[in-house]
Amino acid sequence: MNKKISMIGVPLDLGADRRGVDMGPSAIRYAGVVKRLEGLGYSIEDLGDIPVSRPSTFSETDNHKYLDEVVEANTLLAEAVHRVMSEGRFPLVLGGDHSIAIGTLAGVAQEKKNLGVIWFDAHGDLNTGETSPSGNIHGMPLAASLGYGHQRLVQIGGFAPKVKPENIVIIGARDLDREERDLIKRLGMKVYTMHEIDRMGMTRVMEEAIDHVSRGTDGVHLSLDLDGLDPHDAPGVGTPVIGGISYREGHLAMEILAEADVLTSAEFVEVNPILDRENMTARVAVALMSSVFGDKLL
Repeated sequence: MNKKISMIGVPLDLGADRRGVDMGPSAIRYAGVVKRLEGLGYSIEDLGDIPVSRPSTFSETDNHKYLDEVVEANTLLAEAVHRVMSEGRFPLVLGGDHSIAIGTLAGVAQEKKNLGVIWFDAHGDLNTGETSPSGNIHGMPLAASLGYGHQRLVQIGGFAPKVKPENIVIIGARDLDREERDLIKRLGMKVYTMHEIDRMGMTRVMEEAIDHVSRGTDGVHLSLDLDGLDPHDAPGVGTPVIGGISYREGHLAMEILAEADVLTSAEFVEVNPILDRENMTARVAVALMSSVFGDKLL
């Protein structure tokens, strides 16, 4: 794996329905991510945080809450990620709510034209303004990256789509809206729900997922929403869903990814310190990062 990591924080909570996730990047840094990764032999360049405009009043456009601010932040993020990758470094993005994946993928896809994506999440994030029950853009990033939804989101980076449906694997899903299920079936997307993880085991799920996203692609991006884990192990998230991936299963998944050595970019999102206990979820995020970057007991 690329030993030169550029870390980018995105203190954005406007895509979510609960305040606090804007403090996620600070919480992850406080949990010792730099020291942990430097201990594994990585050179860490912390680029600080993307500036996020704070609106004085609530705004909603076509069932998209805070559309202007979310587009602005993601546009800046896409530019930063593209710049990092063009310099031959590995972008590690710290969220912030999951709407930031729109910008991350826009930046990565400018360098990786046939990108594979592993999406760890309790949710599909495949809604659009027409289907979203809430108008929260953190439920739309995968749809936007596939070319579905509001054109201001879809066209961040100046092109669409960022990724093809056949190059995506969703892992850990257990809360999908009806329209999301319909889109998954229509596009033939590969999804491992908690049912498949329980029946097949995480080892087989990860082996199949890695084979799927790395076959014929020129890079693999990991987008890990901490609500993919069970709330018992990651309580500090905005949209917890019981019955998720266990702490140990999460580590196993990251360890298998590390052994495969296919990742070219990654983001860890939805750490909300206000809802957390003693920064537990941020510490879990750092531990999972450590595993995906090759940390081993022996």
